[in-house]
Amino acid sequence: MLSIIKAVFPLLDGEDLVSCMLVCHQWRDIARDDYFWKCVCSKRWPSICKRPPPSLSYHKLFVTFSRSQPPQPLPPSRLSFDDLEFYIDLWSEQRLVFSEAVSGTALLRGIKNPPPGIPDALKVHLDSDDYKMTMQVEPRFSLSLGRMITVSILVSRKDTNQIARIVNQSHFGYVDGNAFRALAYDYLNFAPGHPFVSGIRAWVSLLFMANNALRITDVFGIEIDFCDAASSENEVLWLLDMLDWK
Repeated sequence: MLSIIKAVFPLLDGEDLVSCMLVCHQWRDIARDDYFWKCVCSKRWPSICKRPPPSLSYHKLFVTFSRSQPPQPLPPSRLSFDDLEFYIDLWSEQRLVFSEAVSGTALLRGIKNPPPGIPDALKVHLDSDDYKMTMQVEPRFSLSLGRMITVSILVSRKDTNQIARIVNQSHFGYVDGNAFRALAYDYLNFAPGHPFVSGIRAWVSLLFMANNALRITDVFGIEIDFCDAASSENEVLWLLDMLDWK
């Protein structure tokens, strides 16, 4: 019986060999022989058997690397929205249309009382679970689409007394009339300590009540999101913490 087991075990895959270890103490002790795990690993990673790592058993190699690891949750960010202040400036060519310093907590609270008569598409968007930072604009304003409309956003942090750039004179190049949003974006500039993080955009949306081919009317809100990479408050804070703070 023992000889049959030792002849069969090298033919098994890893999952079956693990199952055999659960049958009884004798099978468990036999299956612990690293020779059987070398047979398993040779089928999955033939090259590693040619020059095996000196300090890693084949059993541990299989257990550690044979299965996909679930994504690990991010630990809480050291940064807080209580420490942040956002500086938002909106221009229609050379004319300043909107300029405000907004606390991080105000952006976090969002638009609690949207204006009456808000389009259904915007109501659905604001009520959705998608993570976004929004603020209400008072007084409302309208913009001509025949002019270059740009936005700049800086952010400061109280914990280190530093400032970083989020958006730099980005153009609202796309107006989605069905969603009642005008959109601009810029690529985030990260600190040198994060050289492999790139291609992540900050999106800025103007939320408006109505539009036609020439104008967007009654802009009542501004939205900021980082949907390329961050979909929760903690992820946004981690992203902001990696910016090139000065």
